[in-house]
Amino acid sequence: MRFRFHLSSLPYFEKWFIMGIIIGIISGLGALAFYYAIRLFEYLFLTRMVGIALPRPLGEGGSLVYLYSVRYFYLIPVSVALGGLFSGLIVYTFAPEAEGHGTDAAIRAFHNNQGKIRRRIPVVKTIASAITIGSGGSAGREGPTAQISAGLGSMVADLLGLSDSDRRIAVAVGIGSGIGTIFKTPIGGTMLGAEILYKRDLETQAIYPSLVANAIGYSIFASVVGFEPIFGYYTGSFNVERIPYYAILGVISGLFAIFYVRFFYFMVSVFKRMRISNYYKPVIGGAVTGLIALAFPEIMSTGYGWVDLLMFQKFQYFPTFGIPILIILIALPFVKVFATSFTVGSGGSGGVYAPGIFIGASLGAVAGLAFHYATPSLVPIITPFVIVGMISFFGAAGKVPLSVILMVVEMTGSLQLLPAAMIAVFISYLVSGKYSIYHNQVDDRRSSPAHFGEFNTPVLLDIKLKEVTCKDVSIRDDTDVEEAKRIMEENDIAAVPVVLYKRLIGAVYLFDIAEATSGPVSPYIKRGITYLRSTNNAEEAWEVMMRNKTTWCPIVDDGEFKGIVTLRSILDAYHEKVTMAKDTASVFE
Repeated sequence: MRFRFHLSSLPYFEKWFIMGIIIGIISGLGALAFYYAIRLFEYLFLTRMVGIALPRPLGEGGSLVYLYSVRYFYLIPVSVALGGLFSGLIVYTFAPEAEGHGTDAAIRAFHNNQGKIRRRIPVVKTIASAITIGSGGSAGREGPTAQISAGLGSMVADLLGLSDSDRRIAVAVGIGSGIGTIFKTPIGGTMLGAEILYKRDLETQAIYPSLVANAIGYSIFASVVGFEPIFGYYTGSFNVERIPYYAILGVISGLFAIFYVRFFYFMVSVFKRMRISNYYKPVIGGAVTGLIALAFPEIMSTGYGWVDLLMFQKFQYFPTFGIPILIILIALPFVKVFATSFTVGSGGSGGVYAPGIFIGASLGAVAGLAFHYATPSLVPIITPFVIVGMISFFGAAGKVPLSVILMVVEMTGSLQLLPAAMIAVFISYLVSGKYSIYHNQVDDRRSSPAHFGEFNTPVLLDIKLKEVTCKDVSIRDDTDVEEAKRIMEENDIAAVPVVLYKRLIGAVYLFDIAEATSGPVSPYIKRGITYLRSTNNAEEAWEVMMRNKTTWCPIVDDGEFKGIVTLRSILDAYHEKVTMAKDTASVFE
C-alpha cells in the first residue's frame, strides 16, 4: 500500500517514467509471446497440415528468393476455417469483447470505460489471434498486440492503485508500445498511442510515457528477433520531379481507404445479422478466406513477405496460375479487402493494420508500374511508390497520418522518402474524409467521454434532462441473459436497467453475465442504483453515470421509470446548445 500511494502521488514525469518502464517490459515480453505463438500455429496449421511455407520479410529471417509450393492444396480452406472455429470457441467462451481487431476495443475502453480491460483479455487475445493468423486468416498482429499491451497496462494501473485518468493513459501507452514493439517502430509507436484515439487530435499526456515504454519494449523484442527493419532497407533517393505522381497516389489511396472501411463494416453488419451462433461465424469467414486463398495465396496471414517481394519487384515469385502478373497485381488490393473483411469482420481475432499495409503496398505497386510505363526514365523502379502507398493508404484508413509516416519509414529504413510520404498522406487523409477503420475513434478530446467534464461542465449545468432524448430501454427480472446481452449490444451499452411494473429495481452489467449462457438475469441484478428526475441537469447525470459505472442515467418521475439518458444523447444536446450559442453570437457580431 505504501508503494501504491507513493507512485500515485509522484509528479507527472517521475510517475510516468516508472510506469513507462513497467509497460515497456510487459509490452516487450507480451509481443515476444504473441510473435512466437503465431510461429507455433503457423507450423501446426500451414507447415504440418497444409504443407505450405509463406514468404517472410527480410527483418524476420526472410529472403527475396521464394518458390510457392503447397503439398495439400485442398486443405487451405480447411485450415483457415479450423482457425476460425478454434478462435471463435476461445473468444466467445471466455471473453466476447476480444473478438474483431483488438485496437478498436482498446480505444473503446479508453473513451467509455475509464480504461478498464478485463484481466483475461491479454491471454484470450494472444491465443485466439495467434490461431487466426497462424492458420492462414487474413489479419494482422498489431490489433491483438495493442489489446494485449493495453490490457496489461490497465491491469498494472489497477495493481498500483492509480486513478481512472491514469489508467486511461496507461491503456493509450499500451496501445502504442505494443504496436511499436512488435513492428520494431519505437518512434512511430510513440506517436500512435497518442494519435489513434482521435481522428483529429492527440492525447498529449501519453507521448512521454510512450517514448519510455517503446524504447524498453523495442529493446527487449528486437534483442531476440533482430534489430533489422521488418522490410529491410531502402537506400534510394528522393526525386522532386516525382511529386505529382505521389500526389496522384495519395488520391488513389484516399479513395480506396473509403472502399476498405465501407466494405469491412458492411461485412461486419452482415455477420451480425446472421441468425446463427457467434461461435460459428468465424468458421464461415475463415472458409471464405480459404477459398479466396486458393487463387490468391498472398492474402494469407499478415502478407509481409509478399510486401517485401513487391518492394523489390520480385514479381517472378508470385504464383499466377497462368494469369498475367499485371492482372494479379491489380486484383490483390481488392481480394485483400475481401479476405480481411471475412476473416476479421466475421468475429475472427486479428488486426487490420497489417492488411492495410499490404493493400497500400499493392496499390503503390500498381501505380508505380503505371508511372514506370508512362515515364520509364523518371520511374525506373517502383519501390518508393510501394512504400508511399503503404503510408498514404493506412494513414487515411486509420486516421493516423503522423504515426504511420514514422512507422513505415522505420519499417523500411527510408527516411529520405519523408517528403513524398507527407504529400501523399496529406492528400489521402483529406480525400478519405470521415471514414476510419477504427469505429470507436472520436473526432477530438472534446468529443471523448474520457474528457467530458474537462470541456463541457459549464454548459451541462444549463441542460435539463427533459431536453435530452430519453430512450425506453429496459429488461425484466425474468429476461434471459442472452436476450439481455442482445439488448446491450443493440444499444451499445454495457449495462441495462431492470424494470418491473414501471418501477426501477436495479441494473444488470455485461461484465457479470458475460460468461452466462442461459437462465434469467435475476441473480445478477445490482440493486440500489442511483437515478434522477427529468428536472435534473446533465452535469448531475454525468455524476450518476460515474457512480453507477454506466454510460447512461435512469430517469424516474413520480416513482415511474421513464427511460435512460445516454452519454451520447447528452453530448448531442451539448453540441446543439453550443452550436445555437455560436449562431446567436454571430448574429450580433
